[in-house]
Amino acid sequence: MGRGDLTNAEWERLRPLLPEGGLRGGRQNDHRQTINGVLYRAKTGLPRRDLPERFGSWITVYKRHHRWSADGTWQRLLTAIQAGQDAEGRLDWNIAVNSTTVRAHQHAAGAPHAPPPAPACVPGLHKGEAAGTNRGDPVLAGLAARLAEVVEPGNA
Repeated sequence: MGRGDLTNAEWERLRPLLPEGGLRGGRQNDHRQTINGVLYRAKTGLPRRDLPERFGSWITVYKRHHRWSADGTWQRLLTAIQAGQDAEGRLDWNIAVNSTTVRAHQHAAGAPHAPPPAPACVPGLHKGEAAGTNRGDPVLAGLAARLAEVVEPGNA
């Protein structure tokens, strides 16, 4: 097991929430190996073709990540983990917001523009913000934040 991979306890929490494997033709790659590959890629930002061999075929990791992003599997995993932690009182939903001022170029004034598209992530959660902070459960420490990175639309 590599650094940053799912621990056995994290895997036992996620396994019942995952879709059944083997529905498509061909040899089915292990869900745990694939999730570790997706988390590794989200953490490091490397190109998908440079994914280490311990995660299996890069195309399998890419296709499953893309399919699970499209059908909402990543969102369901994140929501289920957060709901479980919230029910146990282990989440603090206070979010710190940072503001930065950037001057616009003089030619940017008055240009017509369309409003930005709505984010496809958790309501009230934006890039760079943690999905609540974990208080006390070492098994789930950081798991919700790592899943939040995968759910972000830019990682699909």
